[in-house]
Amino acid sequence: MPRRIRTGVAALAVGAATAALGATPAHADPVVPRHAIVVCQSASFYANYDSAGGPTGLKRTLAYGNRIGHTPGAHPVYNGWAASFDFGPNDWGYLRAECIGGYDSW
Repeated sequence: MPRRIRTGVAALAVGAATAALGATPAHADPVVPRHAIVVCQSASFYANYDSAGGPTGLKRTLAYGNRIGHTPGAHPVYNGWAASFDFGPNDWGYLRAECIGGYDSW
């Protein structure tokens, strides 16, 4: 069997095995948060959001003008609580969506 055909057969066998296992190739397109700021006088920043009970694990309170990141349409918003990135300590959390503004201002 010519080499070109053997390579094609091997690739088909690997593809069939992957399909049989229901696996898909790992692929992630991370979305870098858009630069924004806190536009409320103060905003509670929580570690997580629980769909049954709301935000959990208060991390800190952010003040007006704190540099944060959020990309509308790419980062989740649950009942008005938006997944956001605090560029100060470089961590993710949740704050009220209406406290996010000034997109691309810095």
